[in-house]
Amino acid sequence: MGTGRTLNKNPRTRPIKSQGEKRRRYEVQRARLVKLGMDEAVVAKLQPNELRTLVQQPTKVKKMVATKAPEAAKTKAPAKAKKPVSAEAE
Repeated sequence: MGTGRTLNKNPRTRPIKSQGEKRRRYEVQRARLVKLGMDEAVVAKLQPNELRTLVQQPTKVKKMVATKAPEAAKTKAPAKAKKPVSAEAE
């Protein structure tokens, strides 16, 4: 004689979701995306549903970050340091 669903239909046996656990899950998921290479500022602006879908597909996130890295390198040119002008040179 087992204790299957027919004897265990009480809804109080189900776990209760809490806001603290939800917040902790979001923080863990954000940390995973940052670890995959996404920018922290971009991850902070993501909606929770976008966050979940990106965490579920880490290979796509890695490819996306890899394609954006060369573009960012092209746009950010290294700044050249200017030589200080001294009064003695004149």
